[in-house]
Amino acid sequence: MRVHVPIHLRWGDLDAYNHVNNVELMRLLEEARVRVFWRSTEEGGDVDSGMALIEAEAGSETITLIARHEVEYVRPIPYQRPPLDIQVWIGKLGGASLEVNYEVFGAVGPDQPLYARASSSIVLVDASTSKPRRITDEERAAWTRYLEEPVAFTKRG
Repeated sequence: MRVHVPIHLRWGDLDAYNHVNNVELMRLLEEARVRVFWRSTEEGGDVDSGMALIEAEAGSETITLIARHEVEYVRPIPYQRPPLDIQVWIGKLGGASLEVNYEVFGAVGPDQPLYARASSSIVLVDASTSKPRRITDEERAAWTRYLEEPVAFTKRG
C-alpha cells in the first residue's frame, strides 16, 4: 500500500530551464518523507499515514539519518498549480534501517505522468547514544502494511 502525498511546487523550485531543479526534487522528496513518517504534536495535515510513528520534536529519543539516496529522473517536472502526487512506500525493512521508495507523478488524473522514481535508505539512531537502534515491534507491525517491491530503476548498461 502506498501513501499519496500532495506536494505543491513553489515558483522558486524552478531553474533557468523552467523545470524543477534536481536539488529541489530532493527537497520535495524530503517533504513527502517527513509528512509520512514523522509524528508531530501539531494536528491536521493533508496526509493520513499509519507510518507516522517517529517523534519529530526537539528532544525526541530517535533521530533518523539518511545513509543513501538514489534518484532516476524520467522527465523534467514543469511548473504546475495542482500538487504533485508523490507516492511513498517501504521497499525493505532491515534491523535498524528501512528503504523508503518514491514515485513522483503529476497532478492526480487519468494521464498522470511519471516524472521521477527514488529511494532513500534511512537509519534509526538512538539520540542519547548516537548508535543505530533496532526497529521496534510496533514500528515493524505498522510499517509492514506499506511494504511492497522496491522501486524498479532502469538498468544501466
